[in-house]
Amino acid sequence: MTTQVPDSPSVVFFDLETTGLGSSCDIVQLAAVSGSHTLNLFMVPRCRMDPGASRVTGFKVRRHRLFLHRRPVLTNSLKEALVSFITFLGMLGCPLLVGHNIRRFDCLVLARVLDEFGLKAAFQASVAGFLDSLPLARQLLKDRGLQSFKQENLVKTVLGVSYAAHNALADVQALQQLYWALKPTAGQIQQHTFSLDSLNTVAVKAVRLPGQGNLCERFQKTVKVTVNSTGECFKQPDETKGVTAQPFR
Repeated sequence: MTTQVPDSPSVVFFDLETTGLGSSCDIVQLAAVSGSHTLNLFMVPRCRMDPGASRVTGFKVRRHRLFLHRRPVLTNSLKEALVSFITFLGMLGCPLLVGHNIRRFDCLVLARVLDEFGLKAAFQASVAGFLDSLPLARQLLKDRGLQSFKQENLVKTVLGVSYAAHNALADVQALQQLYWALKPTAGQIQQHTFSLDSLNTVAVKAVRLPGQGNLCERFQKTVKVTVNSTGECFKQPDETKGVTAQPFR
């Protein structure tokens, strides 16, 4: 498997916020960042939000609308969000995807929904592989005597800052800073790199959403519109370098 070296610009950090931690949980937020390029999408989940997850993340669903800390956010369907994610990755040249504790959770959820919508092959063609920063941090910081390798604790220990954890956009922005501060070698990256095919995923019956329409016709709106962590609407230009969100005026 091809792996990106640490100084490569083609590294994308991603995170999911979900309705819970169960095997059938649904995605409510998908965020990714690579340098100054960001993607931040929200979805109304197709299953009930777990009360514990709602308390931690601040997400709630009322009358089929998604709220973050009591503020409504602009949403896309899950399939539209996945297509946008694939396109975002393609714009960045088949990157390596990095996330914290993704092998045991995020990637399992992602693989399941990609299978559900028949997008797994397209997704895998857009990425070089996955890197889990949790075992990487354990290896690099094994002599620091840390009691917790949760991302927020690592950011506090290594970077000396705190941030709003459990918001996917804040999480990936913090992880990007942490990753470059850790300075992993190419060999260490290779050691912790894996693919979706290496995961033991559980087959789940696909749930089809009504009225999604033709994704090709709706895609342009999907990839251009996102919101920040406070619910403010953003519009993104067409050019690859313009993946970074710009606020509506």
